[in-house]
Amino acid sequence: QVQFVESGGGLVQPGGSLRLSCAASGFTLDYYAIGWFRQAPGKEREGVSCISRSGGITYYTDSVKGRFTTSRDNAGHTVYLQMNSLKPEDTAVYYCAARRRYDSACYLGTYAYDYWGQGTQVTVSS
Repeated sequence: QVQFVESGGGLVQPGGSLRLSCAASGFTLDYYAIGWFRQAPGKEREGVSCISRSGGITYYTDSVKGRFTTSRDNAGHTVYLQMNSLKPEDTAVYYCAARRRYDSACYLGTYAYDYWGQGTQVTVSS
C-alpha cells in the first residue's frame, strides 16, 4: 500500500527556512514522479514543485522559484522540499503526492498524481 509520512512543517518567521520531508513506504520510490502541493485556507490546492523519477527534472511554480528546492533520495525512500526566504503568503498545508511514471516527466497539476500524503502545516508569521 502506497503511503507517505510528511514532516518538517511548523511556525517560522518571514525570511526563515524549513525543510519538508516526505517518507515513502509500500512502493518503490524510483518508479514515481513526486509533486509538492499546498493549500491555504479558502484557496484551491496549487502545485509548488515536482521532481522526475531520477531527480533530473524539476519544475517550480513562479512564486517559489529561486527560494524552494526539491530533491529526492530514492535509496532512502524520501523526497525533500527545502524552503528558504519564506514569506507569509507561503503559509499553507503542504502535501506530497506520487504517480507511477514510465518516462522522465513531472507535472504541477493535481490531476497528475494518484497518491497523496496527509499534509503538514507551514505557518510563516512574525
